Amino acid sequence: MSSDAQSSDTVSVKARSGTGGGGIGLVLANDRFAQVAIVLTRITVGFLWIQNTRWKVPPDFGEEAGRGLYGLTNDAIQHKVFSPYAALVENVILPNLPFFGWIVLFTEAAIGATLLVGFATRLMGLVAVGQAGAIFLSVSQTPGEWPWAYYLMMVGGLVLAGIGAGRVLGLDAVLRPRLLASHGLWRRAVVVT
Repeated sequence: MSSDAQSSDTVSVKARSGTGGGGIGLVLANDRFAQVAIVLTRITVGFLWIQNTRWKVPPDFGEEAGRGLYGLTNDAIQHKVFSPYAALVENVILPNLPFFGWIVLFTEAAIGATLLVGFATRLMGLVAVGQAGAIFLSVSQTPGEWPWAYYLMMVGGLVLAGIGAGRVLGLDAVLRPRLLASHGLWRRAVVVT
């Protein structure tokens, strides 16, 4: 492709997107395979997080039976990955598991739901990185666990955040232009889309 043809493609993409920026968005704008891959990855990771809520059952989150969220959180103490984190789990999280259990359940359900519909994917992708990191610190040294699963969850969240995956067939694609056209606080909210 000649540089003139590339230039006209770039201009048409910029005009359609309403941004003047460059980068990967220009490359992906007309690439159907990339768009399908982004949507399928976003939805798959969203379902992964929804599925991950199955073993976080209120009201005691497995404390009475010694399994579920309680059991896997307790692994942070029994199979330490990082001593300060193990101390935090032992002295703060486990004694208050019903409170933290609800936070974990809500966070993971919110990650999954927002990724499924492509809403606030940059923000929620970063939240997914943090949540996967916490899971990694809890169970990555537990016998029978595969630590790479948590690395992949962190990288998946980072990639979805980095590319703004909701901008492809997601709510972010609808909301972002409206946020960019607004003023004040709403315009600043565009950073999460």
